[in-house]
Amino acid sequence: MGSKMKRDIYKELLKWKKSPRRKPLILRGARQTGKTYILKEFGAKEYESCHYFNFEETPEVNSLFEESLKPNRIIEMLSIYSKKKILPKKHLIILDEIQESNEALIALKYFNEHASEYHIVSAGSLLGVKLSRPKSFPVGKVNFLDLYPMTFPEFLDACQESGLREFLGNYNSLNPIPKALHLELIGLLRKYYFIGGMPEAIKYYIEQNDFFEIRKIHDEILTSYQLDFAKHANRSDIPRLSLIWDNVPVQLARENKKFIFSAIKKSARSRDYEGALQWLKDAGLIYQAYETSKAELPQLGLAKSSSFKVYMADIGLLGAKVNLTQSILTQKNELFQTYHGAFVENYCATHLLISPGTGLYYWKSEGKKAELDFILEINGTLLPLEVKAGINPKSKSLASYKLQFNPPILLRTTLLNLKRNGDILNIPLYMLPFIERIQNLI
Repeated sequence: MGSKMKRDIYKELLKWKKSPRRKPLILRGARQTGKTYILKEFGAKEYESCHYFNFEETPEVNSLFEESLKPNRIIEMLSIYSKKKILPKKHLIILDEIQESNEALIALKYFNEHASEYHIVSAGSLLGVKLSRPKSFPVGKVNFLDLYPMTFPEFLDACQESGLREFLGNYNSLNPIPKALHLELIGLLRKYYFIGGMPEAIKYYIEQNDFFEIRKIHDEILTSYQLDFAKHANRSDIPRLSLIWDNVPVQLARENKKFIFSAIKKSARSRDYEGALQWLKDAGLIYQAYETSKAELPQLGLAKSSSFKVYMADIGLLGAKVNLTQSILTQKNELFQTYHGAFVENYCATHLLISPGTGLYYWKSEGKKAELDFILEINGTLLPLEVKAGINPKSKSLASYKLQFNPPILLRTTLLNLKRNGDILNIPLYMLPFIERIQNLI
C-alpha cells in the first residue's frame, strides 16, 4: 500500500509493544480494513524480524497447534515450518485469520502465562463473531485493539494533506477557519463521502483518481461480506442477515431513522432478527446508536435497548449499496443532502464511535416531540449534537434540550464554518473528528 497509508492505530501498537502489561494482542476489525497491512508494517519497522502465519490461506498451520499448547513446543514447530528461528522480544509473530483456529486462540492464554517474552499479534475479520461465542478462549489473557475504516483525518494524511490535518488538530480558537481552507476541506470531505475509508478504495483514488473503478472496489468488498454470511453464519440466520444488511440504507433514508424490524418484512419480530443484527455488529459491519431520554452519566445504563438506529461502518460502502454514482461529485453539495442527510449522519456516527469511544446515543424527549442526533460524553460532560446536512439550520430540538438540561454549550455540525452563536457552537463537518479538542476551547 505504500508509505502513504499511515494509520492512527500505529501509535497504539507502539504502546502495546512497550507496555509492562503487554499480553498477546488481538486486533479486531471488519474484513478489508487493513489489519494485515498495518501489522506487517509494524513488524517490519519495529522488530528485527517478522513471522507471518495465515490460518485461512494455509490451514495446515493449525496442525502445529493441535498436538500441544505448550508455548515452547509451538515456537519450535512454527520455526521449523517457516524455516526461520523465532526469537523472543526481538521478533514479532503475526497469526492472521486466527478465528479459523480454536487451538491457536486458546494457545494465546498459555503464551501470556508461561512465555510472555514472545511478542504475538493476531488478527481476523470475523473475530468479533467468533469471540462472542462461549468457550472460545479465556478472557483476561489478551489485549484488544479495534481497527476501523480510515477516518477523514487519516484520509487527509493519505492524500498528502497532512498540513491540513495538523492545522485542524492544533486549531486553538473558535474563530472561523480561513475561507480558502474551509472550501478546500469541504471539497476533500465530499470526496471522502464517496470514497469512504476502505484502504483499497483510498489507495486507488490516490494512485489512479478513478471514481468509476472505486465503486467497483466497493462492490467487490460488499460481495466478500455476503460470502462471509454464507460461510460463517448460522444457516438459519443467513436470509435475515441479508435482509438487515440490505435494509440499513433504506431505514437511514427515512425521516425518522429509528430501525424498525417490521419495515424489513411485515411479519418481522425483533426477537427473530436480534441474532442476525448482533452478528453484523460483531463482524464490525454495522454500529448501533441507542435512544436515551435523560442527560445523565453513564448513558449506557439509561439507553433503551429496544430503540436504536443502525449505521454502516463505512460511508463509501453505504454509497455503493444505494448505487450513488460518481456524477453526484459534480453537484455542489448534493451529496451531503441526499437521502435525508443519511450520509452526513452516518459519517458522524463512524467518527464519534472512534474518538470519544463511549458508544453511540441519541436523545428523544419523553413526549417524543424533540430529537437530537447524538449525545456525546466529552471529558465527563454530556453535550447534545445536532447534525444538519444543509447550510440553513434551524433547531427546536436544541432549544428543547437546553430548557430541560441546561448544558454548558449546544453543538451543531453542518457545512457552515466554525462559529459560536450565543449558546450554539457550529462545528464544520470536517472538524467533527477533532471535537474533543474544540470542546476544550469552550
